[in-house]
Amino acid sequence: MSPSPGPTGRKITERLSDEALTGATGRNWASWFALLDAWDATGRNHTAIARHLVEAHGVNGWHAQSIAVGYEQERGMRQVGQASDGGWKVSASKTVDAPAERCTAAFADEELRRRWLPDGELEVRTHRPGKSLTADWDGGTSRIEVYLTPKGETKTQIGLGHTRLPDADAVAAYKQFWRERLADLKPLLETEP
Repeated sequence: MSPSPGPTGRKITERLSDEALTGATGRNWASWFALLDAWDATGRNHTAIARHLVEAHGVNGWHAQSIAVGYEQERGMRQVGQASDGGWKVSASKTVDAPAERCTAAFADEELRRRWLPDGELEVRTHRPGKSLTADWDGGTSRIEVYLTPKGETKTQIGLGHTRLPDADAVAAYKQFWRERLADLKPLLETEP
């Protein structure tokens, strides 16, 4: 997927390809944008747009969300990394060859965490071993949410969301940061018991 310029010249990234969207929904981006323009979607909120796509056009929930976000970005209603409420967030994921409980411990156990996440202050708020974890980041200025999806007995997908970021620059910086940190976490989880 290559970035495409939005109405303000910003690059819009992380969008499904036209081919994938057409295969899943029967329409490409331009067709969905035209349909939503005709419905006056720029005057509606994210929830209304997604609901309209599901109810009036039979789009499944995941694709409806993707189309709504893509439309909002294309029409300048939100930027990449900006939530529908105006806040800023970033996400990253990594699949590792390790059980989900071990993955949770990599975030919850301070000694283990310092081996792959030496910088930054993470204070655990909730901890459900093998399932999820939430934490305050950097003194509570933002929040981390970790969700674990087992992919068998010894393989787990780690999904990380970092919310309450101050702006688009923080989104870009943390996107790179979390990709690097999860890349460092992977061999630690896969090589040690």
